[in-house]
Amino acid sequence: MRIVHVSDCYAPRLGGIETQVRALAIRQAQAGHDVHVITATAAQAGPIAGHSGTERLDGVRVHRLVARLPFDLPVHPRVVPEVRALLSPGGAAGGADAVHVHGGVVSPFAYPAAQVASALGLPTVVTVHGIWGPLMSPAAGLADRLTSWSRWGVLVTAVSDAAADPIRAVAPGVPVRILPNGIDVEAWQIPHVAGEDGVIRMLSVMRLAPRKRGIPLLRLVAAAQSRLGVRRLEVRILGDGPARRLLATYAERLGVADQVQLVGRVSPEQVRDELARADVFLAPSRRESFGIAALEARTAGVPVLAYDGTGVTSFVRDGVEGLLAGDDGQLADAVVRISLDDSLRTRIAEHNRTVAPEQSWSHVLPLVERLYALAATSHATA
Repeated sequence: MRIVHVSDCYAPRLGGIETQVRALAIRQAQAGHDVHVITATAAQAGPIAGHSGTERLDGVRVHRLVARLPFDLPVHPRVVPEVRALLSPGGAAGGADAVHVHGGVVSPFAYPAAQVASALGLPTVVTVHGIWGPLMSPAAGLADRLTSWSRWGVLVTAVSDAAADPIRAVAPGVPVRILPNGIDVEAWQIPHVAGEDGVIRMLSVMRLAPRKRGIPLLRLVAAAQSRLGVRRLEVRILGDGPARRLLATYAERLGVADQVQLVGRVSPEQVRDELARADVFLAPSRRESFGIAALEARTAGVPVLAYDGTGVTSFVRDGVEGLLAGDDGQLADAVVRISLDDSLRTRIAEHNRTVAPEQSWSHVLPLVERLYALAATSHATA
């Protein structure tokens, strides 16, 4: 098949959507498909660094449509004609058997491609990777877009029910199927490194931005530590972002600065090393559409603490792969419980190490191909 992915962001950017799209594209190319990516993200090296152009990366042909905008925003003022030129017969990505559009909460580059692809008669799948909310208002306009996509034969998918439910609420007549993110199970099944007695090593991986709720994480760590007696929490937060200085200051104010380390941005290999030493993984976001970092932790054999109603519940059940909470107080209770109950922590860790998650690529890739086939049928019918 010739498969064309469209994503606002792509490598060399490192984020949830771009990392997942790249992993999917690489595996499809390895399976023998002719895979293309259309993105507004510039290359940082090579002959087209900072400019529009095409390069081959990881066996995938990447078409970069770059507009020089402040802050390197991944948008393009001529996205519709530029994407149409690439996807049209005779275009560099023309003749696609499937166009797979990936978007978040707001994706001004990727989402218009769904209309372009469908108008060209190409089977199209849209995957929503974020949780749509107030930014997608007015609701009537959003409902019209979704209805139009469905009428054109575009298949709408989301990475979890947490991401799908807001779409279903706005446009109840539009089917929204679940297409989860995938993970390389073998790469994340790693041996655990024993730690110091009486110390519970907690790990969190996130962008240091307000929506990821780093401040509430520090509060619940302080609240839990006050109830743990001689047991000591040590928390390592991987990632960087604009809230880093604020988090460091707040940790000092709460008196937990000596227990919380802001590690900064790290590579996937470093994340694996950190997970090997972690006793618990903490996911503090309340609007997590999926939670790939939490899935990596669960696959690595680390119990996951997260909020009920988020995308993390796609692969974490309360008391099985981790503990789920309804609010910050309950999450602090969960930290205390799993820190004091060694048998519970050991049982969950053993389950996570020995039972692979359903979101393995061996499961996700065939699902993607079935959706492409369904999109072809849907478009023909429309």
